[in-house]
Amino acid sequence: SSGINAEYGGRLLDENGQVRADPRAPKKKFSSFFKSLIIELDKEMYGPDSNFVEWHRNPQTQETDGFQVKRPGDKPVKCTINLQLDYQPQNFKLDPRLGRLLGIHTATRPVIVTALWQYIKTNKLQDPIHRDTIKCDEYLQAIFDCQTMKFSDIPFKLNPLFQQPPDPIVIEHVVAVEPGETKSVTHWDISVEVDDTLKQQMNSFLLSTVAQQEIMSLDQKIYETVDSIKALKTKREFMLSFASDPYGFVNKWLISQSRDLKVMLNIEGDPEEERKADFYQKDWLKEGVCRYFYTKVQQRRAELERDLGVRQLGSGTSSGN
Repeated sequence: SSGINAEYGGRLLDENGQVRADPRAPKKKFSSFFKSLIIELDKEMYGPDSNFVEWHRNPQTQETDGFQVKRPGDKPVKCTINLQLDYQPQNFKLDPRLGRLLGIHTATRPVIVTALWQYIKTNKLQDPIHRDTIKCDEYLQAIFDCQTMKFSDIPFKLNPLFQQPPDPIVIEHVVAVEPGETKSVTHWDISVEVDDTLKQQMNSFLLSTVAQQEIMSLDQKIYETVDSIKALKTKREFMLSFASDPYGFVNKWLISQSRDLKVMLNIEGDPEEERKADFYQKDWLKEGVCRYFYTKVQQRRAELERDLGVRQLGSGTSSGN
C-alpha cells in the first residue's frame, strides 16, 4: 500500500563539516540533543487528531538514534518540525529590551550576568564610594524600574527577564511519496553544544585531594607574590618621588606626618602653619604663655597651702579679747 514514510536522524559533525570521531568521547544518540520534538502534518489531509507526532523528554526517556513517522496517503504532505534543544546548562531567552542592550538573544545565566556586569563597567555605573551600588542609566531604569540597585539584587531582578524558554528550531518541508524503495534525503545543519572531552579529566583533577593541596599551595604563592609586587610598587614610587624633587618630597612628607599625628592625637590646628617659626612669634602667643604660667603657679600654690594647712584669708574664725 502507498503512503508516506519520514525518518528523522542525524550525525555529529565538527566545524569543518567532518564526522566527529573522538574515541575518548562517549557516543551520543540523536534524541539526547533535544528536549522535545513535535512533527505537525497537513491538517487538511489527516484531520486534527492524527496530524501531530510528539516526543518529550522525561526522567525515564530511552535515547534513540532517530524518529520515524508513517501515514497513509498518495500525495506529498506538508510537514513542520519543531525541535527544542536540550541546553546543558539551561539557556534562557532574554527580554527583548535587555537583549538589545546586551546584544544577547539566548544564553546561560552566567553569560547574561557577565554581560550585564561588563555593560555596568563600560558605562561607569558603579557608585565610586558605595561600590556595591549600581546607578542605573535611562536604559536600565526602563528595564528594572529603579534608579539604583545593589549587586546582590541583580539575580532577583534578572529572574523575571529570562523565564522564557529559548525559541524552538522550526523546519518546514514537504514529504514526497516515493515509488518503490526510492528515498529522497534532505539535510539541515543544527548547531548543538557538546561536552569538552577534557571536562571529565578536569573534574577528576579538581576533586583530587592531592590536586586540592597543590592548588591551595599555588594560590598562597600567588597571594604572596601579589603582596610583594604591591610593596615593591609602593617603594618604587616613594624613591622616584624623592629622586625627582627631594626638597618638595621632604616638605610634603613632613606635612603628611604632622597631619597624621594630629588625627591620631585628636588635636585641632593647622599643621602647615604650626611647623613654621613665625607662628610662635605672634603677639597673642606671649599672652598665652603668661596665662599658662600664671595658671600653673596658682595650681602649685593651692597644693602647698593644702599640704601645710595654711588657711586662706577670710576662711577661718576670729576671737576677741
